[in-house]
Amino acid sequence: MTEWHRISIEEALTRLETSLTGLDSDEVRRRLVAYGPNELEEKARRTPLAMFFGQFTDFMIIVLIGAAVVAGIIGEPGDAAPIITIVVLNAVIGFAQEYRAERAMAALREMSGNYAVVLRSGEHVSVPAREIVPGDLVILEAGNVVPADVRLVEAVHLKTVEAALTGESLPVEKLSEQLFDSDLPLGDRRNMAYKGTVVAYGRGIGVAVATGMGTELGRIAAMLQQEAETKTPLQRRLADFGKRLALAVLAICAAVFTLGLLRGEPLLLMLLTSISLAVAAIPEALPAVVTITLALGARKMVRQNALIRRLPAVETLGSVTYVCSDKTGTLTLNRMTVENVWPGDLEQCNGGTDASSPGISVAALFTTALVLCNDAREDSEGGLVGDPTETALLVYGRACGVTRAEVEALHPRVAELPFDSERKCMTTFHRDGDSVLAFTKGAVEVLAARSVAMLTHNGEAPLDRQEIERVTGDMAARGLRVLALAMRRWSYLPDRLESDEVESNLIFLGLAGMMDPPREEAAEAVAQCRNAGITPVMITGDHPLTARIIARRLAILEDDGDAVLTGRDLAELSPEEFEARVEQIRVYARVAPEQKLTIVKALQNRGHYVAMTGDGVNDAPALKRADIGIAMGITGTDVSKEAAAMVLLDDNFATIVRAVREGRRIYANILKFITYSITSNIGTLVAITLAPFFGLPLPLLPIQILWLNLLCDSLPGLALAGEPAERDVMSRPPVDPKEGVFAGGRGYYAAGYGLVIGSAALAFQAAALRLGLPWQTMVFTFLVLNRMAVVLAVRSDRTSLLRIGIMSNRPLVGAIVITFCLQLAVVFAPALNPLFHTEPLSAPALAATVVLAMGMVLLTEIQKGVLRWRRGSSR
Repeated sequence: MTEWHRISIEEALTRLETSLTGLDSDEVRRRLVAYGPNELEEKARRTPLAMFFGQFTDFMIIVLIGAAVVAGIIGEPGDAAPIITIVVLNAVIGFAQEYRAERAMAALREMSGNYAVVLRSGEHVSVPAREIVPGDLVILEAGNVVPADVRLVEAVHLKTVEAALTGESLPVEKLSEQLFDSDLPLGDRRNMAYKGTVVAYGRGIGVAVATGMGTELGRIAAMLQQEAETKTPLQRRLADFGKRLALAVLAICAAVFTLGLLRGEPLLLMLLTSISLAVAAIPEALPAVVTITLALGARKMVRQNALIRRLPAVETLGSVTYVCSDKTGTLTLNRMTVENVWPGDLEQCNGGTDASSPGISVAALFTTALVLCNDAREDSEGGLVGDPTETALLVYGRACGVTRAEVEALHPRVAELPFDSERKCMTTFHRDGDSVLAFTKGAVEVLAARSVAMLTHNGEAPLDRQEIERVTGDMAARGLRVLALAMRRWSYLPDRLESDEVESNLIFLGLAGMMDPPREEAAEAVAQCRNAGITPVMITGDHPLTARIIARRLAILEDDGDAVLTGRDLAELSPEEFEARVEQIRVYARVAPEQKLTIVKALQNRGHYVAMTGDGVNDAPALKRADIGIAMGITGTDVSKEAAAMVLLDDNFATIVRAVREGRRIYANILKFITYSITSNIGTLVAITLAPFFGLPLPLLPIQILWLNLLCDSLPGLALAGEPAERDVMSRPPVDPKEGVFAGGRGYYAAGYGLVIGSAALAFQAAALRLGLPWQTMVFTFLVLNRMAVVLAVRSDRTSLLRIGIMSNRPLVGAIVITFCLQLAVVFAPALNPLFHTEPLSAPALAATVVLAMGMVLLTEIQKGVLRWRRGSSR
């Protein structure tokens, strides 16, 4: 691959067989055929119909469809309808998510710009950007979108905004001179302008060296199409859970069917019972609970400035182990700020603005200089428009009581020498009565060399260049960008505004140190990440020194030199070497787009769940590959937003931490539903499976099994979605990526308590039989009410229900009341008794049923108390 930045203008023109007058029309047509149109190609997309039917291939969905068919076969279409509804709803949501993801490439294509001005046969011609070919001479002016990758042949005060491509937060000044370093990252190839970036200032001419998919933007498009979206942790866990559950249920149902026949039960009854048991054992409400839980979480998160574009991303946040965050605007304010001035007494600025006043202080004169020697301006609404560095100086001036309008009224600008990259300074001339006052702003070494004295409170004093170098070095070591201010008074405006003449014999005024400071809330958010077992990592296109300083101020980085890696260093490592080091790196600086993708993949290969933030085109492949891609809502490009699963509406790192907390709550609630459902289902399975061994008739009929499942898995299960987060949710480590849904003792809990419930049901059945009571109705009602006890018990595996507060989840209380009332209707309503094979219970029988069912709450409270006692005594 040709390194165009290392080639001279003459050699570039020769290689591309073009000249400074451009190509002729015949040659353009030939090259258009040879190279193809200057646009991004897309691989063949799946049709919407294929996307939709693809949603039905998940194993759990297939099981649910089978459950619906079974429910219909045994004559219960009322049970089949909600299952089919759930399946279709999930398919529609999945289709919408996949369809939106396909729009990322469309957004990328939009960045190319529609038209461009080129030089052909010596004439300026406006052509569609797609018709530009290698060798075309492209005219660049402020506001233009660069239509192709170009090697600059002319650059006049040219600056381009490359944040979307390289991550560089400030406009990059361009030049046309040949560069010789072969390992320069994109952000440092200053004689190149890239497709999709924007000209912010000045003008230039460049020869197109790459078009279409051959550009840097095209390379990113290719990576974006190659990267498949990864499944969320919950999707992986539920897929594994569904397979295991289905196999276990089929085995148990076969055993129940065989044992029933051996006991002499009717064949049709055992067939219906086994099928009903299979339907009941599979928690078909799980997809609905997951979907509704995620939707409610997404709704809550948008109020916290986190917009969820794909529902599964809500849960993924709860499993994140690494957060790879951009620096500018996310960890920082994305606003340059004057943090330090020198000499120190300049910080005592005041509102004096009349530079001709004999009593004006040095501080006021310094502030007036940085406000006047400035091309930023106020808009109609009082905001500031212009270069971020210059707007920072105006903000500092405002803080000192010096406004642009006020000083310009006193000292109007009469002439200027614009900033030039060779001079590294700018000078403005202002009327000051009958004389002229010139202010110069620029690089410290330049102004120090051109100054002859320094202004102090005691008048002019000898210039201490060593002290200036020391202070400048100290500011730079703190990550500050340092500018110097100087002045010179003229009795009249010079006739010749030449740099050597007017930018000499200056009086040095002082230094201003600026940086984009960290957000106040970012440090606390980073601390919360660490406390939650999440590792924050900074990935930025900025310089290593700036990245290191910000990372230290936020406590992302400790004094560990090995924890910082540049893009150039990363390129020198083999994949195996980098993967071995990736868990120790905390800051990446000057990285290329494919390297961000490399970082995400390496962390994933080490078993981590990665959240990746980004705002630019260069971030899109990594956003798509990450377990959760997080785009910036304010500064982010459409490409990054389309590739991401979540958008930060305030571009704030602290919002990510709040979203992680919500994600953990949601994941915990989904696990609570699974625990509740499986525990209850195991209880039912145990009762029906073991009844024949104790010489008991089947405790439940098929219609009762289906009613039990439909009634108890719907409202109470859905109400668990609103369960508040437990107090220590952000003090726990992230969920182990290798954990299944039954990890952390949930499997033992479900099996143990399921066995207790089933055994209690059988004992209750035996006692009722001996007493001549309506045993089947009592067991049926006991299992319904017992599930309400289980749903209260699973609200926390460690905190007492009394401490949580029964009314802290009012929807759940309402669901329990409604469920209880519906079961009472089944028991006492004459019209429903024949349908459900029930009969009214006496007051003592109903009371005994309720008391026994609520015993589950007491049992779990005793267990939680023992666990708390053990934890306390072990400390």
